Amino acid sequence: MDAIAAAQVLSEIGYLLRQDPKEVFRAKAFSAAAWAIALERPDLEALHKANKLTSIEGVGAGIAKVLAGLVETGRSSYLERLRAETGQPARDDESTIDLTAYQGDLHAHTDWSDGRATMIDMARAAKALGYKYLGVTDHSPRIKVVNGLDAERLLAQSQQREKVEQEVGGLALLQGIEVDILEDGALDLSDAVLELLDIVIASPHVKLRQEPTAMTERMLRAVSNPNVDVIGHPTGRRPGSREGATYDFERVFREAAAHGVALEIDCDPARMDLSPEQARLALELGCTFSLDADAHAPTEFAYVPMAAWMPRRAGIPMDRILNFRPLEALTMVAK
Repeated sequence: MDAIAAAQVLSEIGYLLRQDPKEVFRAKAFSAAAWAIALERPDLEALHKANKLTSIEGVGAGIAKVLAGLVETGRSSYLERLRAETGQPARDDESTIDLTAYQGDLHAHTDWSDGRATMIDMARAAKALGYKYLGVTDHSPRIKVVNGLDAERLLAQSQQREKVEQEVGGLALLQGIEVDILEDGALDLSDAVLELLDIVIASPHVKLRQEPTAMTERMLRAVSNPNVDVIGHPTGRRPGSREGATYDFERVFREAAAHGVALEIDCDPARMDLSPEQARLALELGCTFSLDADAHAPTEFAYVPMAAWMPRRAGIPMDRILNFRPLEALTMVAK
C-alpha cells in the first residue's frame, strides 16, 4: 500500500466523519494522521510487519487497524461502510489523478498576511516538491485580523517576490491575491490593482448565510469580473463546524465556465471545498478546476496529495485541472 494512497483513504474517512457533528474529534484525528503520512511517506508494509504502525505521528490503535487492513487487503472496510452510511458510494467513472504531473499550487499564503512562514521558505518548500510555479496569494484588506494587503503593500510584496524568485531559481512565483467577494459581489480591491496581478483568487469569507437569491447574484457578479481567475473555496464551508453558502450552484457554475473562471478544490482538511458532489456538477457544466493546498506553512503543501481523492471521486480528468498544466499554458498568466 503506497503511503499517499493510504493518506487519501484516511483523508476521505476524516471527511465523511466530519459530516456527523458527534464525530468531529475522530474526524480530525484521521485527517491529522493522513497529513502525517503524506508528509513522512513511511514504508507502511515494513511498519506493519514490525507491528510499529503506531510509531507514525497521530496514529493510535484504531487508525493503525485501518492501515493494517489497507496493507493486507488494499481496501478499507471502514471507509466502505462510511460511504454506504453517508450515501456516497464509489462510482465506476472515477478519474485517474497522477500527482507526479502536478506542476504547482496556485493558492498559498505567507507572513505578509496570515501565513506562518516567509515567502522564501514557502518558495523553497515548493521547489523541493518539484513544483514549477507557486501562486503567492495573500489576503486582501477586508478582514482586518489577517493583515491583508492593500495596493501599496502589494507593490512592496511584488518587489520581494522578484528577489525571492531570483534567489530560489527554477520556480516561478506568481504575484497574486486572495481577494474577498463583498456582500454585493464587488471585490475588495479595485480593477486597476487586480489587472496587474498574475493570478486573482476571489473567495467568499463573510456573510455566508446571506439569502440564497442575493448570494447567487453576489457570486455571479464575482465570476463575471474579467480579472478573476479562480473562485476560492466556493462555498466557504468548514464541514462539522460551519455551513457554507447556499446559492444557485448550477447557474453560477455555468457562468464560471462561460467566463473561463476556474473553481477551486481547496484541500485544507478543514474546508474540502468544493465537495466531490458539487465538483461533479461543475464538471458536467463545463468548468475547469484548481486543486490547491491553501497552504499557510510549508508542511501544508501535503494537503494536496492527501486530498487528491476528491477530484478523482468527482471524475475530473487531469486536463480540466489547471495545476497539471505547464506555466505557459496557464490562461491567467497569458491574459
